[in-house]
Amino acid sequence: MPVPGLRIRPARDQDREVLIEMFQGLNVYEEPFAGNRRLDRAGGADSLAHAEKKVADNGGHKLVAELDDAVVGHLFMNWERHGACVRDDVKHYGYIGELFVMEAHRGKGIGRALLQEAERLTRERGFGHMLLGVLHGNAVAERAYDRFGFRPYATDLVKKIGA
Repeated sequence: MPVPGLRIRPARDQDREVLIEMFQGLNVYEEPFAGNRRLDRAGGADSLAHAEKKVADNGGHKLVAELDDAVVGHLFMNWERHGACVRDDVKHYGYIGELFVMEAHRGKGIGRALLQEAERLTRERGFGHMLLGVLHGNAVAERAYDRFGFRPYATDLVKKIGA
């Protein structure tokens, strides 16, 4: 069901401050799962710059969700390809590197609307699938992505080694 007043559009230069705020918010949200996030504003700004570079490097998309003239969420996606072991007909895919909705606006379908636009863009490009990553323990995100049709594909494992 569409969210009244919601508009998904490309990010613009004037969105920079709110994007920094949201990237900082994403770092804060992910800290309990990852245990390694930079929580300061500079960490948000650097995270945004890193995501923007990835999008610029491969012609991806920076999308924002705007509700009543205020940016309340974002989705950054890139065009990727699997390695040599994957068949050519399914090698290319859309990768969602960043997705965030401000806490006050969660549960209203804004994330779903951003994902629907990412799916549309992926289909328009002629690719047959999308991937994204979820930090272990982030059950809320896992359930949301499951409802949207995402299924487990791979698992990254980490081993901490003393400094």
